[in-house]
Amino acid sequence: MDSVYLSQLLGATQGTAVRFDADECAFDRVSTDTRSLRQGDVFWALRGEQHDGHDYVDEAFRGGAAFAVVDHDDERFTGPVVLVDDTLKALGDFAHWYRHQREALVVGVTGSVGKTSTREMIHAVLSARHDGVQSVANFNNLIGLPLSLLQLESGHEFGVFEMGASRVGDIRQLCDIAYPEVGVIPKVGLAHLESFGSPENIFLGKGELLESLPSHGFAVLGGDDERMRAMAARAVCQTILVGEKPGNQIRATEIEVTAKSLRFTVDRKKYEIPVAARHYLTAALCALAVGREIGMDPGAIAAGFQKFKGQPGRFRSQTVGAWTVIDDTYNANPTSMQAACAGLAEFPTTGKRILVAGDMLELGPAAGTYHAELGAFAAEKQIDVVIAHGTFSTEIARGAVDSGMTIHRLADCPTFDTLELALDCLLAPGDVVLVKGSRGSRMERVVDWLKERAGLQPKPSTPPRKVA
Repeated sequence: MDSVYLSQLLGATQGTAVRFDADECAFDRVSTDTRSLRQGDVFWALRGEQHDGHDYVDEAFRGGAAFAVVDHDDERFTGPVVLVDDTLKALGDFAHWYRHQREALVVGVTGSVGKTSTREMIHAVLSARHDGVQSVANFNNLIGLPLSLLQLESGHEFGVFEMGASRVGDIRQLCDIAYPEVGVIPKVGLAHLESFGSPENIFLGKGELLESLPSHGFAVLGGDDERMRAMAARAVCQTILVGEKPGNQIRATEIEVTAKSLRFTVDRKKYEIPVAARHYLTAALCALAVGREIGMDPGAIAAGFQKFKGQPGRFRSQTVGAWTVIDDTYNANPTSMQAACAGLAEFPTTGKRILVAGDMLELGPAAGTYHAELGAFAAEKQIDVVIAHGTFSTEIARGAVDSGMTIHRLADCPTFDTLELALDCLLAPGDVVLVKGSRGSRMERVVDWLKERAGLQPKPSTPPRKVA
């Protein structure tokens, strides 16, 4: 971040300086974790569910913090502090003030599926001609978004920031901090249903991004879903619809998925992205729309696509022994699960297409139904083998059978041991294995096991048994 004076921080947060040797000082970095704190940082003490940052203030001073932002003074605090009423709110207030001192174009990205990929795709495209930043990892909440905004510096021309939500009102809060001029929503589906309460509330909450955009800005929406098209009316600025169907202002044709890339055409210009999955198409079209709207030519946009890397655990394919393993273990909800299944169904292979599906969490009372629908979708997409694991494995299997999948193509594996056994029996050279589930399902264990099975990494060491 650019250098900021103490007086500016006090003005932005309505804070009070205590135990400062000088009337003015400057800083250029904020830290909320003493493990990553550097000499001269400002330590921001936040209260979390597991830890209270105020317990680490003195440790921060020992680590070289210039001063700390706290919500109370304490005899344990041996250095200068800025007192505020609420450190979390003060962080948002400071980031809001800081953002308005920068001239960079701020792009906000939300949605239920593909928001991280879309954010990264936009950053890759814009970076082909412009200097900018994006969210740190998946920092997309009331802590992560402000910290990401503080990356902006005077030389940056843009910033692309992810905005997450688990209830109505969350996106509006984030927009109040970031004040985005561009809003991008690739797709809205069933994520965090338990906390949102209903599918209608999910659309209501995600659409808050559109309502927060200024009239001089613009919005980009996935336009193949009628519900997404209807959301466009909530914006007071220009909206751009993208997709495959007629009626989208930016429409992809001649779509082709290979083992290494996604290819498509827009307005007679061919584009290629180094990802082997069709469901990246909406993210790519959103990025193309943003790039085109700010004046980038097709050649620059195409060059930007080649810079896209993607994140581990997000439909990342790799050769593991004699198989292709698609690691999509980062997270899962009904919409993203269906997208991944569709990607698996199109993945080029001479062997079987195998889905290893873990539980999808935070779906509330209808969780069993959504898992059964996943099984049905896999059967309809003619996935060769479905291995279901977790609390809802039986529901996935039942849904697949009810939609015509034969028993010998299914494995209901409530425990990890039974999952390993099923894979051991069913795997053959040339197979493609898609592994996906919510974070709490820990499906990355399956990817690790496949690597062990292929001899690519050692088995975890087992501690020796104690002898009485």
